[in-house]
Parts: sequence; structure tokens; C-alpha cells
Amino acid sequence: MLELEQKILRDGEILPGYILKVGKFLNQQVDTDLLKKMVGETERLFGGESITKVLTVEASGIAFATAVAMRLGVPMVFAKKHRSANVSGEQYTAPVYSYTHKTSYEIAVTSSYINENDRVLITDDFLANGNALKGLISIVKQAGACLVGCCIEIEKGFQGGGDELRAAGVRVESLAIIDEMTDSALKFRE
Repeated sequence: MLELEQKILRDGEILPGYILKVGKFLNQQVDTDLLKKMVGETERLFGGESITKVLTVEASGIAFATAVAMRLGVPMVFAKKHRSANVSGEQYTAPVYSYTHKTSYEIAVTSSYINENDRVLITDDFLANGNALKGLISIVKQAGACLVGCCIEIEKGFQGGGDELRAAGVRVESLAIIDEMTDSALKFRE
């Protein structure tokens, strides 16, 4: 998606260790005009799939997931990263290692939020090694739901997670794919 790529080049900040900071427009401060365009592209890609739920992991992907769910007219569910006193009952859980935060955590979704009748679209802000998506896919499988696919705002193609998931038969659509990244520049997939 050209507008997203241009915004990344203009307002993104490359940090050491292959970190791309996009807090200025995607995940701390949200450019709502760009968000609308990304949601429109997501609807174009997945609109005919009879989706019943949009699933993401807290916290940076929630804005995108909510906007997609609103456009599709379905609920949005997010997996929590930390145990909470106000969450009880049966849960689907999966371990996830965060590349950005260099930590492991167990994501959880209350089991009554996703079931075998659901057709789930997973969304997230970034895809690097694919760990968050693998955890979310595990939750969809535990629920007996149908995974329609995954829509990612920015994929770091050079880290291989998206290609691995695609090779395993998962439909992964990324709005921008970065194929090369150094400490001072990046190149998008053609």
C-alpha cells in the first residue's frame, strides 16, 4: 500500500536492532486518515470472507483491529498479555516471544469470546518472526474456529515469519512489506 510505505519513509524512525518506530502515526498516535485507508484495503482483501470476529493481541494492534471490525460490522477480540484479576473462567492460551520487547509472555482469550462457529481474521501492527501470529493462530485452533487469514500493517519480510506462515498454508496479507533494512534505510517489496 503506497500511502503506508510513504508514511513509513517520511515519519518512521529506524532504531538499532531492526526496530522500526511508527508510534508517531500507527500505534501510539494514530493517523486516522491513514487508518481509514488501511481499513479500506483490508476490506478489499478480506471483505468476501464472511468474517465473524477480528482477533489481535494487545496493545499496539488494537486500533487497527477495532477499525477493521467496525468496517466489517463484527466484534473485535484481543488477547491479553498479562493475567488480570477481572478475567476468570476458561481461557485459550499460547506462549509468545516478543522480538521488540525481548520477552516471553502467555497470551490469553476468554473461551466464550471465540467458538467453533466463528470465522476469524487476525490483524496486527507488525509481523517479524511470526511469534504473535502463531500464538493467535493457536488460540483460533483451540476454539475450533476457522482462520480466514491474517492482515498485517507492516511486515519485516527479511525476518521470514510471513514467508514461513504462507508456506504452512496460512493466508497472510501485509499492507507494507520491508524486504531490506539497515540502521539508516529500508527497502519495500515490489
